[in-house]
Amino acid sequence: MTDLATAGGGSLVQRAMQAVRDHIRDNDLKVGDTLPGEGHFVGLMGVSRAVMREAFGGLAALRLIDVANGRRARVGAIDGSVIAASLDHAVATSQVSISEIWDVRRTLEVRTAELAALNRTEEEAALILSLAEAMAEAGDDMAKVTVCDTALHQAIARASHNPLFLQIIQSFAPMMRDAVPAAWRTRTTEGERADVLIRHRALAQAIADRDAAAAHQVMTSHFDRAIDEMLRADHAR
Repeated sequence: MTDLATAGGGSLVQRAMQAVRDHIRDNDLKVGDTLPGEGHFVGLMGVSRAVMREAFGGLAALRLIDVANGRRARVGAIDGSVIAASLDHAVATSQVSISEIWDVRRTLEVRTAELAALNRTEEEAALILSLAEAMAEAGDDMAKVTVCDTALHQAIARASHNPLFLQIIQSFAPMMRDAVPAAWRTRTTEGERADVLIRHRALAQAIADRDAAAAHQVMTSHFDRAIDEMLRADHAR
């Protein structure tokens, strides 16, 4: 038997993790399909069970496999929480700023708005419209405004019918818990707050009307203003 544990670079655990990923790819496994047990890979690679246990744990932490007590590991579904954890770490360690993340968000969400206008179902359009109204009805209840705003952007991403867009947009949710109230604090007049709500309603209506150009324009304007407000707030500190 070729000792695969001594081939290639990286630690034993890293190579064991790659062996499992290679097995998934080479056997064309899909989400929910079962994987061989740790013993299979122990025999294949010539490593200890402790190494394979750690490899399975690492893959589970990355959501690449789903491991539960009492049953075989299964192929995991795409999960934006891994991206969210990485972004949160990047911000906490000053590797990137919130405004830089929002600039990336702007690029992604302008495209999701266009795609949502083209691809949304009637049910998705109704949900997007209702969330825009719920955000307006939340008034000064900042917790509710934040929930509605976050849900609205995720509903738009879902309506794009590109699952990767949805996962990435969902990964921004933890940061929005702080960013949305912070943005609202920069809007000190009733007119400024009303303008934000008008733009969200206009965005929802453009998607409902299947007007991709209007959705692009409104989402671009929304993020341009939001980023400007964020930068002004940073400079004021």
